[in-house]
Amino acid sequence: MTETAAKAPILTTKQIQELLPHRWPFALVDRIVEYDVEAKRIVGLKSVTATEWFFQGHFPGQPIMPGVLQVEALAQTMGIYVAQQPGFGDRLGLFAAIDECRFKHIVTPGDQLLLEVTMERLGSKFGRGKGVATVNGDVACEALLSFIIAPESALR
Repeated sequence: MTETAAKAPILTTKQIQELLPHRWPFALVDRIVEYDVEAKRIVGLKSVTATEWFFQGHFPGQPIMPGVLQVEALAQTMGIYVAQQPGFGDRLGLFAAIDECRFKHIVTPGDQLLLEVTMERLGSKFGRGKGVATVNGDVACEALLSFIIAPESALR
């Protein structure tokens, strides 16, 4: 995708907060710039700033966004897609699996992480999608992400 940063958001940070329970410092999607239900695809953005909490220890003098947080940003993007599907609403998805995960490019302060998720399966209690995070067209992280919708009793 070109010129993504210049596009008007489909969903703003405030609207994302209405869909996901994540809050600072763990909210890792700033906005959604594409949402295509027919293609089962969503694209979000995370602007990586020098003041991110994780850079204090990862690594002092050489800040690199942890790979697990890149995966989490992809999962949150997937969560935004799922939350907008009929019947999901405020149901909470939890990781079931992270497969075929690869890290190919470091992410540093000043980067804009483009978060693209294409759903492969979405049922009432399980879902899976392919997530790809890129910086300036270079793949930083990619993975197959699976989640379950836990019963309410499991979350008490």
